[in-house]
Amino acid sequence: MSEPTAFVTGASTGIGYAAALALRTAGFTVYAGARRVEKMEPLKVQGIHVLSLDVTDDASMVSAVRHVENAQGQVDVLVNNAGYGSYGSLEEVPLSEGRRQFEVNVVGLARMSQLVIPGMRRKGAGRIINISSIGGKMYEPLGAWYHGTKFAVEGMSDSLRLELKPHGIDVVIIEPSGTDTEWGTIAGEGLMLASGSGPYKDQAHVMAAALASTSGQVLSTPPDDVARAVARAATAKRPRTRYPVGRGAWSVLALRRLLPDRVFDTVLWNSYQRFVR
Repeated sequence: MSEPTAFVTGASTGIGYAAALALRTAGFTVYAGARRVEKMEPLKVQGIHVLSLDVTDDASMVSAVRHVENAQGQVDVLVNNAGYGSYGSLEEVPLSEGRRQFEVNVVGLARMSQLVIPGMRRKGAGRIINISSIGGKMYEPLGAWYHGTKFAVEGMSDSLRLELKPHGIDVVIIEPSGTDTEWGTIAGEGLMLASGSGPYKDQAHVMAAALASTSGQVLSTPPDDVARAVARAATAKRPRTRYPVGRGAWSVLALRRLLPDRVFDTVLWNSYQRFVR
């Protein structure tokens, strides 16, 4: 029996890189796609196929999926991981950057799904795993664009799960907490560029410190933990619809469900201020 095929987007670093390795270990033929192809060179040693992929370029996405389907017949598991965090006040972040945030985090995810669904539907089986975040259930000051995309991923995934169920295709959401990758540092740097010297500078300094705290810190979640959740979602006979994963993920989501909005606002802001004390 041939190995099932998995395609991971945004696989040059962090969660995507770790997920590609975890899926290979779990017995999948794995294709890893990203813009920074050179960073995926070590994956080749593990028997992982590396592809150039830009989820803002339709031709790139079409070419990558066509390559995998020509080689393997179809994509059995798609892991939509490509994404980044654009922070800054809604007032100050250029609309072009807001559009790009949605283009990468939402439209790219939707287009990749569109491209693999026909093959899955013909087979009567398949799995789409969308990397969301606990940020798809909560919010942060100066994070309107980023959290808007993750709320969109949550709603899109739920709708897609229902419409694909009659065709034997599962849709699963992974909801990591703060992860020990370059994501937080890059997001914090972008935040300071957008809002670090204007009317929102006090909030910006607090939030940049909080975002940076996820990089290389004991309390952040290793990408391998998230990758293991991806592998479980890919291999489970009946996967859960959501996998919150990482330090504090369950407690934050529980607080969000239980606390009134304004109480949660206060708890959230007070918790972030400790990073600059």
